[in-house]
Amino acid sequence: MATKRIPVLVLAGFLGAGKTTLLNHLLAHSAGTRIGVVVNDFGSIEIDAMTVAGQVDSMVSLGNGCLCCAVDTDDLDEMLGRLTQPSAGIDVIVIEASGLAEPATLVRMVLAGGNEDVVYGGLVEVVDAAEFEATRAAHPEIERHLAIADLVVLNKADRIGGAERTALEEELRRLCRGAPVVPAVHGRVDPGLLFDRRERRDDGRGFRQLSLDEVWAEVRDAGHGGDGHDGHLHAAYQSVEFTADGPMDPRRLMAFLDDRPGGLYRIKGFVHFGVPGHRERFGVHSVGRFLRFEPGPWEPGEPRLTRLVLIGSGIDAEAVRRELASCTAAAAPEEAGPDSMWGVLRYVRD
Repeated sequence: MATKRIPVLVLAGFLGAGKTTLLNHLLAHSAGTRIGVVVNDFGSIEIDAMTVAGQVDSMVSLGNGCLCCAVDTDDLDEMLGRLTQPSAGIDVIVIEASGLAEPATLVRMVLAGGNEDVVYGGLVEVVDAAEFEATRAAHPEIERHLAIADLVVLNKADRIGGAERTALEEELRRLCRGAPVVPAVHGRVDPGLLFDRRERRDDGRGFRQLSLDEVWAEVRDAGHGGDGHDGHLHAAYQSVEFTADGPMDPRRLMAFLDDRPGGLYRIKGFVHFGVPGHRERFGVHSVGRFLRFEPGPWEPGEPRLTRLVLIGSGIDAEAVRRELASCTAAAAPEEAGPDSMWGVLRYVRD
């Protein structure tokens, strides 16, 4: 069975958009998830009231168990190698793109890198809702950044009216070619939308004591209005589960993946095709426009099922399940032969 790869998320946005605020939010709400952060400057990381001073090619441990490191772009591959060492215990890596780095360059470095322990986790572009037009006038390259984004966070969404926000969301969807656009305030995006969170177990009596980082997160939330998240936009996510007993038709599934429903950001799970010559289990990992299949053996006694989890914002769950059900081999009139797997095999790592 293939070793689980660590997702690498690229976080981008122009100065003042709120990407560091979003990053601090993720760190404050990491709970059991150990995050590796790659930034160019430690000074913006405020987690746990720490004043972190560092220099290029240094690494520090944050108070919540996460790691933070500062690197030049040229040293990114080396730092990813260090963060993916088993001893680091990292679950997800977030790269905060500085104003000196093009998001496309960082994305290419992640995709083209030789590190077999990482997988692309998506490009998240943070946009200042109140200053978008001014930012676009000063930095027209933002349109190029949005065109390759996998997810757009419309931050500071409370600073504009409802009609203006709706119009801006439509414009952003046009610029980012249909990628999900989620509104947020204070960078409060549910971490579960961006990456899998490690589950915590209770103490066997149905409850557990809050960790220090969770207590700190509650204190920080209260500081934004005294009532936690109430009164603030918080970009939540939906999770849709799909299971099929029979094999999936590869052509129909690829048609679904090529034309994904609006709001869908991530897909993960395993697919059973049952096509002659391709009866192994195909792990699937999709984020934005990125798609990869990982064939591997079934576990002893594991039922031959397709199990998928689809994550996004504003998803029509029942419509998604109906579309996936129509992708089963039982729903396909023609018999799937080995040639039908060509579309899937294009997304298998060499």
